[in-house]
Amino acid sequence: MRSLESSCTNRNARAAGNAAGKQDATDRRNVLATARRPPQFYPNAITFVPLLARFRNHRAASLPQTLATASSTSENIAMHPFRQWLPVVGRALAIAALSWSAAGHAADASVRVGYQKAGLLAVLKAQGSLEKKLAPLGFKVEWKEFPAGPQLLEALNAGGIDFGYTGAPPAVFAQAARANFVYVGAEPGGKTNEALFVLETSPIRSVADLRGKRIALQKGSSSNYLLVQLLNKHGLALQDIQPIYLPPADARAAFESGNVDAWVVWDPYYALAQKALKVRTIADYEGVPSPFNFYEAANGFVKAQPQVVNAILEQLRATGLWVVKNPGETAALLAPAVGLDAQVVQTWLKRVPYGATPVTPEVIAAQQRVADLFHEQKLIPTAVKVKDNVWQASFPLAGQ
Repeated sequence: MRSLESSCTNRNARAAGNAAGKQDATDRRNVLATARRPPQFYPNAITFVPLLARFRNHRAASLPQTLATASSTSENIAMHPFRQWLPVVGRALAIAALSWSAAGHAADASVRVGYQKAGLLAVLKAQGSLEKKLAPLGFKVEWKEFPAGPQLLEALNAGGIDFGYTGAPPAVFAQAARANFVYVGAEPGGKTNEALFVLETSPIRSVADLRGKRIALQKGSSSNYLLVQLLNKHGLALQDIQPIYLPPADARAAFESGNVDAWVVWDPYYALAQKALKVRTIADYEGVPSPFNFYEAANGFVKAQPQVVNAILEQLRATGLWVVKNPGETAALLAPAVGLDAQVVQTWLKRVPYGATPVTPEVIAAQQRVADLFHEQKLIPTAVKVKDNVWQASFPLAGQ
């Protein structure tokens, strides 16, 4: 399988990309060298520290003095979120295919599910409903939490998980890197569950005021897409600002300490900032297209266990309908499970349309627009065709 670099045939473009990457890394080190932050950034896609504990550590009096080690280990993830996959993709695919071929005949096999705090999968985990759904099929569930979509898809591609949920942009970046995954389900995106915001004391009042400012965001995330759209709408480009690519916990530390001027992030981090900090929202998805979110699975797992994938999607649809009808019960269930305040959970539940639907032509067209915009902005090195990674057999029952 070709590497990300080999997919870029133009040497000048590659050189420019490398230079931009070095500048991104320099900006990141400069910001985090003085920002108060939680201790260790995730050293790989599968081993990580719960984010809430990182926030607590951030607020504690005793904080780490340097990010030298974390910076060196995390640059490939934060700056080039999919590049480090590629040397092992062939081996991972072979192992996944063999393991799931054997698992198809094994009793009490496990499906490894990657989730984020604000997604519907977190509700399934808190309910225990997925375990009940898959028990008749002879499957148990292993849950793995991730801070953002790029890290989750990194693990999916490397064979660390079998199924997960992300926003639209991480999947585009992964597809451009020829990652091992297929889109198996979709979920409508919200309009107010993600935003660009500043501290209340900031002189920034509109997107037009962002010229030359330092904006914290997770590269390859839905926040990346929101920021690009907002800049375009106001006659600006990424080159007119200073994007500082950080995972959410590090971004919060930099934001609180004043080492960045603004932050673009999704719930629950947005809701947490609104509750804990004095912030002013500059813009959200109101007035610009909001993308779909996606459920993804590893190719080998889908081929070997399609009935398990469909069962997961059916449970997601059923639980999504329950969440819409029972937001109070959902918040009470989810808050202790994810370690967040019930008020914060209620805030984000009100801002998101939960559920699961098939990946229809309309969904594919919307995701293709995301991919095309990122290619036009040179955020991905090659154009992608979203439909090439769509599992057409996904959950007929859930789509009824």
